[in-house]
Amino acid sequence: MRLPIPHNGAASAPGIVHALPIAMNATDLRPHLLAFASYPDLPETLALAGTIALAPRRRGPWRAPLAGLGARELDAVLLSYFPAAAPLRPLLHIWREQAEAAPRADMDEFDELVALLLAHRSNDAPDSRWLAHAIATASMADNHLWQDLGLPSRVELNALMQSRFTALKTKNAGDMKWKKFFYRQLCEAAEVLICKSPSCAACCDYSLCFGAEI
Repeated sequence: MRLPIPHNGAASAPGIVHALPIAMNATDLRPHLLAFASYPDLPETLALAGTIALAPRRRGPWRAPLAGLGARELDAVLLSYFPAAAPLRPLLHIWREQAEAAPRADMDEFDELVALLLAHRSNDAPDSRWLAHAIATASMADNHLWQDLGLPSRVELNALMQSRFTALKTKNAGDMKWKKFFYRQLCEAAEVLICKSPSCAACCDYSLCFGAEI
């Protein structure tokens, strides 16, 4: 089975669909997903493609393409955003099934983050739910959120939050790092005190929450 040549002109690796279940870190599916995409330059498309493609780099239940979405919803994502991605569908469902079989010790935090995002979505379109799951899934990984979403930079992440989760972007007026911001929102909702200072400007951890993301 041959994958199409990605938009950047790089040739696809032969046998990629068969090789990946054995060595899932062997390649990056982003170029192939974007080659299948209807609108490959949209921040939404980039975030969904990145989260799906980076699944093998996450751990446990977060190795799902989009954690918390079942088979039908994953198929709906592919059909809506990557309509020509039928060759990748079997592989992505293997990843989903393997992740669903993993223990979910941290699922409460994940569910709370999905709920936070859904409560602040800018519209009720189905892809708002998909994007909430993508962002929550990427938040379970170890790097800056824009990196775990597979985005080129924080600029695209801010644009995505502004357009699809406007209320949260407005709340994050100081441009706090997004994972820190989400965690703070969840702790405030649970009435858990986490900050060392009542003022961010006076806090000794200011650079950790607001510093440059490299």
